[in-house]
Formats: sequence, structure tokens, C-alpha cells
Amino acid sequence: MVSSVLCRCVASPPPDAAAAASSSASSPASVDPCGGAVCGGPDHRLRLWSLFQTLDVNRDGGLCVNDLAVGLRRLGLHRTEGELQKIVQAGDKDLDGQLDFEEFVHYLQDHEKKLRLVFKSLDKKNDGRIDAQEIMQSLRDLGVKISEQQAEKILKSMDKNGTMTIDWNEWRDYHLLHPVENIPEIILYWKHSTIFDVGENLTVPDEFTVEERQTGMWWRHLVAGGGAGAVSRTCTAPLDRLKVLMQVHASRSNNMCIVGGFTQMIREGGAKSLWRGNGINVLKIAPESAIKFMAYEQIKRLIGSDQETLRIHERLVAGSLAGAIAQSSIYPMEVLKTRMALRKTGQYSGMLDCARKILAREGVAAFYKGYVPNMLGIIPYAGIDLAVYETLKNAWLQRYAVNSADPGVFVLLACGTMSSTCGQLASYPLALVRTRMQAQASVEGAPEVTMSSLFKQILRTEGAFGLYRGLAPNFMKVIPAVSISYVVYENLKITLGVQSR
Repeated sequence: MVSSVLCRCVASPPPDAAAAASSSASSPASVDPCGGAVCGGPDHRLRLWSLFQTLDVNRDGGLCVNDLAVGLRRLGLHRTEGELQKIVQAGDKDLDGQLDFEEFVHYLQDHEKKLRLVFKSLDKKNDGRIDAQEIMQSLRDLGVKISEQQAEKILKSMDKNGTMTIDWNEWRDYHLLHPVENIPEIILYWKHSTIFDVGENLTVPDEFTVEERQTGMWWRHLVAGGGAGAVSRTCTAPLDRLKVLMQVHASRSNNMCIVGGFTQMIREGGAKSLWRGNGINVLKIAPESAIKFMAYEQIKRLIGSDQETLRIHERLVAGSLAGAIAQSSIYPMEVLKTRMALRKTGQYSGMLDCARKILAREGVAAFYKGYVPNMLGIIPYAGIDLAVYETLKNAWLQRYAVNSADPGVFVLLACGTMSSTCGQLASYPLALVRTRMQAQASVEGAPEVTMSSLFKQILRTEGAFGLYRGLAPNFMKVIPAVSISYVVYENLKITLGVQSR
């Protein structure tokens, strides 16, 4: 019953490409031995429907955990309750606690693509078969050491024809309706927050494979990401300073445009003034990234997950909390960055002078102005950025990932740009209010304002559009920031000796 549902076609092309081409021209069935009856032909859904009915023990048109447990046991497949719950959660699109036929079909299709990626990553020799040595090597890469006897025991559990190797069909038959997730190859190729820096370090930290942790590659990735962020922020600093000026000074009566803003900055302080505030902005990358990464790892342990990576909602919770801890630790540097960007020529001699004068005139509390909207902004930014990136990643993997999870540079850049843009758009009003509160205390005689009162004031005097002042230069810097950080990151990876499979 189970085997007949699956296509018996060979997963990988024959070694001799020329022979394959000539044989396919003379006999279409050589490319598709099943004739399309299983891998997409008219009988495919009938076969899936037959399996669905077999598993639907209580005949209610849906597969719950109990149905799967009883049905699979009858077919000789034993799964734990936790594994079956993961299957239902992964395929249950309407969240009714069970899989209807369409959800069941969609789950199996997605599942097969993940199985292909795992099979290809295990097949080190690229011969369409997995032997004991390849199993040992792959598990060693993941930090698990086993003997050859143990590897052969794993092989025997899947090997149907006694060859002591596993082909694609045996692999897929064995893993049917078994949850597959956290594929190391996907973690390797789809890093996001480590690579892309758009000036805001509010994204959920990337995952690292066990191999990357054990070989020390993780810190090289972080160093490369920090260097890439420094170069990217420096290159886009004029646009970032213009954004801050427009957030604080632009209004209906003072409509500041992009060209006018640059002209005003150059006239007031020369071309060098375009980079005011960039020094502290670059300086805070290292402590913020380090604190966030360490906090993220500790929170993962508190969550108690024994998986190599967390599920999406767990990543969001852990990443948001880690971001809040990191932001709380370096927030005075955020205030200094805003004050340095807004300073006039001769107002401060440097960062330390700025900090000293703020402390003397306004007290310690001034270093935490805008703290509340900044913390609140982490959740929409990190949540939407992660959700959009994961959605785009999964869509690409489902449609285009056949032999590798490597998306290529343009897909990665496009996904990073779109997710960062959406995240910034969602949290931008909170970022604007934060910046105005940071700048407000520096204005002589300015009244004390709270987050809610500032929101009301902006909406009353400027309308909803006032919450998006400076959005244009902010969006203008996203594409160059993402592109520059990616190029620098890749070059620094080579310099630091980061190995990629």
C-alpha cells in the first residue's frame, strides 16, 4: 500500500549524460519509468486517496494523530505521538487539528522535496546510493560519532534488497510520513541576519549547525557579519543621517526633501558632516551582536529545545527576548548615535565629549529616552522580517530546490531586501517616535513628552503621514546596504577561512 503510492523513478540522473540524452530521445519511459502514473499522472491522486482512506480509521474525512497512529501501525510503520503531532501541525493549514485530503496531499509533496534534499546531502559520492561510510561521515558532520557496526545497523533497517546501500526509493519508503526538519544544508545556505545589515540590528539571530559550532565557524560568521555591517553602514551613513534629520525636523511647515536635506547638511558642515553619528553606529555592532547571540543561545536552553534549531514561533520568542536584552545593554549608544547625527558643527568634540555633556546637563535618564518605543518596535520588526523571510525561503525551496538548498546570490538578496523592508515598514512609526524622544531632551526648554503624548501630537499636527517622515531615504538605503553587506561578508568569509559545503 505505502510503496505503491510513491514513484519508483530514479531520483538522480544517470552518470553518463550523453547516454541519458540519447536513451530519452528514443524512449520517453527511460526518463519517467512509471509513465507518469505515480509522479503526477491521472492515477496519482487515486493512489493517494486509497492511502488516505486506509489511514482514516474513523471515516470522518480527516486524519488526526490517533488516525495516523492506528493506520500506520496497521501498515507496519511505527511513529511516536510527538512525530505524528509534528506531521499534523506541518500540514494543517486551516488549524482544525486534522488533515483533510488536500492537506494530506500537499504535506506529502512538500515532504518528498525535503527528503530529496536530505538524501542529496547524505550522498557524498553523488552516485544515487548511500553506504555505511557516507552515513558515518554525515553524522560526524552533525557532531554525532558512531561506529561502522552502528552505521550498518541503520542501513539494514532501510535496505530492502540486501545490497547494504540505500537508494532513493528505499530512503523515501522508509521515511514516509516521518517529520523531516532542520536540514543542515538549509541552515548553511539561508543565513539572514548575520549577512544582511540595514542599520537596525533587530532581526532574529541565525541558526548554526552543530558542525559550525564544533569547528568554530560560528564566530567567524559573526566576525564576517560584523565587518560587513561596518562597511555597509559607513557606505550608507549619509542616507541614515538624512533619515534622522527628517524624522526630527521635518513637518508640514518645514517640508524637507532629499536633495534639500543633503544640501543643508553640506552647507552647514561640509561633506564630512554627512557621516556624523556613523562612528558610534559602527562601534555598537560588536557588543550588540555578541550580547544578542549569547542571550539567544541561553534562551534556547531555557526553552528546553533539544533540536538543532527551533521552530518559527520559538525562534521569534527567543530572538525578540535576545534583541531586548542586547538593546537594553547598548541603548545609551543608540541615544549617542542620534545626538551625534543631529549635532551642529562645533557642538561636541567627539563621542566622549557628547556623553559627558549629556550626563552633566540631563542626567543618566537621558541615555534611556525613547527606550519603551524601541523595545516595542522589536516585536513587529523581528516578527515580520522573520515571517516574510521564512515564507519566501520555503516558497523557493518547495518550487525550485531539487538537488541543493543553495538559492544563489540574487534570490538571497531579494529575500533579504523584501523581508527587511517589510519589517522596517511595520515598526517605522515606533522608530520615529523613539528618535524624536531621544532628540527632544537636547532642545532647550522643550517639555517632557511621553510615547503616547508624542503619538497623539504627531497625528494631530501632521496626520498619519507624520509617522513616516524620513521613510524615503530609509528605503533608499536598503538595497545598497544589503548588497554591500553581502559582498563584504562573502569576501571576509574567505579571508577568515570559513568553509561551506
